[in-house]
Amino acid sequence: MALSATAQTVPVPASGGDRLKPVRIWLYVMAFLVLCMVVVGGATRLTESGLSITEWAPVSGTIPPLSDADWAREFEAYKQIPQGVQNGWMGIEDFRSIFWWEWSHRFLGRFLGVVFAVPFLVFLFQRRFSWKLAGPLAGLFFLGGLQGAIGWWMVSSGLSQLTSVSQYRLATHLFAASLLFLALIWVARRLEPAKPALPTGWPVWLLLILLEVQIVAGAFVAGLDAGMGYNTWPLMDGALIPKGLDVIDPFWKNLFENALTVQFNHRMIAYGVVAFTGWLLWRQAKRGGFGGADGWLPRIAALIALQVVLGILTLINMVPISLALGHQALAFMLAGATMAYLADTSPRK
Repeated sequence: MALSATAQTVPVPASGGDRLKPVRIWLYVMAFLVLCMVVVGGATRLTESGLSITEWAPVSGTIPPLSDADWAREFEAYKQIPQGVQNGWMGIEDFRSIFWWEWSHRFLGRFLGVVFAVPFLVFLFQRRFSWKLAGPLAGLFFLGGLQGAIGWWMVSSGLSQLTSVSQYRLATHLFAASLLFLALIWVARRLEPAKPALPTGWPVWLLLILLEVQIVAGAFVAGLDAGMGYNTWPLMDGALIPKGLDVIDPFWKNLFENALTVQFNHRMIAYGVVAFTGWLLWRQAKRGGFGGADGWLPRIAALIALQVVLGILTLINMVPISLALGHQALAFMLAGATMAYLADTSPRK
């Protein structure tokens, strides 16, 4: 990752106090907050709350409605959009219940920006990192701001014609969040003392790419509510390869707009990840075992096994919120563990 280049050149003191330790803790806290945002964002999607706030007000939007008149104004704005028209049965109390999810999601984003900017300036003043490291860290701040802009771009897709957000923009939003999360993990790990390990090479990078593709595929499943159907496993609609995967013309649209195909792809990528991880375990066992930083690999394999079980349970139980949010959070933690493994085993300059 481009953000890592200068981070590799910053030495960690061997003794006499580690001035970078607070920086690493700060970055891990930031990564945790991003993970929290993903979970709250998932709940926002599952409760269909994402369109309850119809304006992007980065500053004034920090304050929620404080009076009955404020609530009435927000509710009236919601009733003007297609989803609000569709939910004409809603009363003000029903609206409040979805409003708070979206407001919490946006508030976390603003809070994350403050938690980044204030310690960054303090650490810069304390000279805990060099100006060379300040560049990659500023890049992280830019990624965070971009994520907020993408979030509004996603919401805006459901304000005029659609009754929910575009699955394409939802996938973009989640993918951008995953990149920010992984970048935070990478920079933090590169500031850790090096651990003995053989370079992992392209196979683990390929695993990370597969996991990212799977996260995006999961976003399309969520965007189309594809998990609400075909709730059996291992068969899907009574077959390993169901009929109807190509009913939309041209074919490529099935990959993103056909709920059957989208769920099928999510399953197939999962099988590929499991098989590839099994090969990685066998490869590392032959290369020298799992000592030092290579201890990440069996942990990653265990997380993948847990993720598969959680995914199946989520599916056959028709996507209960608790299981679905656990499945999404674990996907990020799995990608983060893989990034940590890569950071610990990549050569340092």
